[in-house]
Amino acid sequence: MHVAIVTETYPPEVNGVALTVRNMESGLRRAGCRTTLVRPKQPSDAHAEASLEHTLVRGARLPRYPGLQFGWPSGRRLRRLWQAQRPDVAYVATEGPLGWSALRQANAMRIPVVAGFHTRFDEYMTRYGFPYLAPVAWRWMRAFHNRAQRTLVPTDALRRELLDGGFHQVSVLGRAVDGERFHPRLRESGLRRAWGLDDRALAICHVGRIAPEKNLDLLVAAFDAIQARHADARMVWIGDGPSRGELQRRHPDHVFCGVQRGEALAAHLASTDLFLFPSVTETFGNVTLEAMASGVATVAFDYGAAGTCMRHDESGVLVPMEQPDLFVSESVRAASDPALRTRISANARQVAGSLRPEVITRQLIDILEEVCHGQDADTALASH
Repeated sequence: MHVAIVTETYPPEVNGVALTVRNMESGLRRAGCRTTLVRPKQPSDAHAEASLEHTLVRGARLPRYPGLQFGWPSGRRLRRLWQAQRPDVAYVATEGPLGWSALRQANAMRIPVVAGFHTRFDEYMTRYGFPYLAPVAWRWMRAFHNRAQRTLVPTDALRRELLDGGFHQVSVLGRAVDGERFHPRLRESGLRRAWGLDDRALAICHVGRIAPEKNLDLLVAAFDAIQARHADARMVWIGDGPSRGELQRRHPDHVFCGVQRGEALAAHLASTDLFLFPSVTETFGNVTLEAMASGVATVAFDYGAAGTCMRHDESGVLVPMEQPDLFVSESVRAASDPALRTRISANARQVAGSLRPEVITRQLIDILEEVCHGQDADTALASH
């Protein structure tokens, strides 16, 4: 099967969509599928040429996100590409200008399309101070995804929400984590010393974009409450984003590690003691699985990856979505209870070990084959 993947973000950009698409591409190839990728050209591609596997198109940087960009419409180029190498199915990962042009071109050429629902743009509108645009974003996303033969989401709760909101043909494709890359054995005392911590002090971490949609005021409030009880605790930020400068100015005692990748990211995460994840705008939250695999106790709201993969006080600390004030007190409780964190660490590691990439790849191939054969989501769900 030849799968054409179209995305407006891809590593070395660091975000959940880019990493999910990269993992999807490599998983399909390992399973014997042919993949061709269309994405915007990045600064690191300055001297690169398009290959048989990667087609590079023009892009532009996103406002307020200098490390991310979107792709310009490329319908003519896609038509030439797909006429020369017609794919069996297209996977369109992003709803930007490039994604829209890919969707229209695939529809015109009668190439089946599977679309990934990766980003809650409706929630982002509210977090960035434009709540009146949230319904507009929802209608825009719905119009996009209803032109595809199937939309993939990572949880059944999100599937139900989209169906109730007028989306059609929605299927669940879970997520996996590399339990060898993310592992407790990567904990480094030297790294902790560089943060000003000995082995007994608490390293509280946040991993991801440092941006308004991540609910960072609540995270800072939770850490302040922890530090009031544990004066030697240190807040460690792993990542970058538009809110970093202001946070560094307000909290010079916090540690800002910047973007980390690969083994360095795994070591940074494994060297912390408690991961606070107060975001309520995720479609899933891959970093939650990475923290679990790293044996780091996590406090998160009860949805997405946490709601799907954790059990409260067994493999994580879950906070009801309707009780955001409880996030602070639950964070303090987890920080103050070493036995709880030890139990969570062991159980979370065990759960993460069951989320194997090859299983998710097999599920993805099954869905792609269903779409190629014209099977709708409800029929496919009944057959499983």
